[in-house]
Amino acid sequence: MKPLSATAKKLFLCLGLYVAVIMLLASGCSNDADYTFVDFSKTIQVDHSKAIHSENRTLRVAISAMISPKETFSTYRDLLDYIGKKLNYNIQLIQRKTYSEINELFLKKQVDLAFICSGPYATGKGKYGFEALATPIIRGEPFYRSYLIVNKNSSIKTLEGLKGRTFAMTDPASNTGTLIPTYWVFQIGETPETFFKDVTYTYSHDNSILAVAKSLVDGAAVDGMIWEYYNSRNPVNTSQTRVIKKSIPFGSPPFVASKYLAPKIKEKARDLLLNMHQDPKGRPILKELMIDRFVSPKDTWYQTVREIKKQLNIAYRGSDVAQRF
Repeated sequence: MKPLSATAKKLFLCLGLYVAVIMLLASGCSNDADYTFVDFSKTIQVDHSKAIHSENRTLRVAISAMISPKETFSTYRDLLDYIGKKLNYNIQLIQRKTYSEINELFLKKQVDLAFICSGPYATGKGKYGFEALATPIIRGEPFYRSYLIVNKNSSIKTLEGLKGRTFAMTDPASNTGTLIPTYWVFQIGETPETFFKDVTYTYSHDNSILAVAKSLVDGAAVDGMIWEYYNSRNPVNTSQTRVIKKSIPFGSPPFVASKYLAPKIKEKARDLLLNMHQDPKGRPILKELMIDRFVSPKDTWYQTVREIKKQLNIAYRGSDVAQRF
C-alpha cells in the first residue's frame, strides 16, 4: 500500500510507546503473555548451507510471522522441542518479518520445515517447492476463517461502516489478513485505497488485534484461529475487540517441508505429526495449542484461495492492487 503513511507512523509510534511503558513496569509486574511489538532486526539469521543430509543433526524450522516473534517462540516452543526430540534433531527456529522472506528461504535451501500461511501455500507451492505434510484440525475442522474486528466500544457493525476509516492488514501475502479484506471491498465495487481512509500493515495478527484494542485503527482483518486462541488463553486484548464479520472457510495453514529435505526425514516428520494426538506426551502440547490433531492435507481445501486470487488479478490487472497477488 502506501509507504509509511501518517496513520502508519502514528500506529507504530503508539505501539512502541505502549511496549516501552510495559517494559518500565516489568520489574514490578511481568506477564510473558502480553502482546509485544518486536524489533525484527533481531530475528535469527540462517547460514548459507546446502540441503540437509543425515550427518547434519539440525533441522531449520521456519514459522511465518502470523504472530509476533516473542509470541511465536512462546506458543510453539513445546511443539518444536517435541519434534526435535522425536526426530533426534536439534531445531533451529527461523523467523522473518514477512511471509515473502520465509518463502525465499525455501528457494535458497535455507529452511527445511515450516508453518506457513494458506495463501502462499495455495498459490506458491510449485514455485517455492512446498510439500504439505500435515494440516491441523482445530475445533473439529481443518479450516479457518478471516475475522473482521473493531473495538468493542465502536459503533461500527458492518464492513460498510468502515468506509473512510483507518484499517490494519497483517502481511501483504496474508490470506485472512490482506487477501480476504481486499476481496470483501472488491465485492462492493471498491479497492482498499478507495474504501479505507488509510491502511497500515502490522506484520502479525496479534499486533493487528492490539491496534484495534487500543483504538490505533478503526478495524482489522485477522486470522480467526489466532483471535480464538488469544480469546481463550489470554483475552486481555481480544476482549477489547468485537467480531463483526467472518469469512467462508479456507484450508488451515499447513506444516510443510522443503523439496530438498531428505525423503526419510519428511516421512518421519509427517508420521510424527499425524500420530501426535495418540502420544501421551504429544496430546498436552496439542491441547495447549488448541489443536485436536493433525491430518493429511487435501489440495481441494486451498482451491478457494486460488480462485479468489485469480478473480482479483483479473479485476485489478495492471493496477497496484494486482501486484500484491
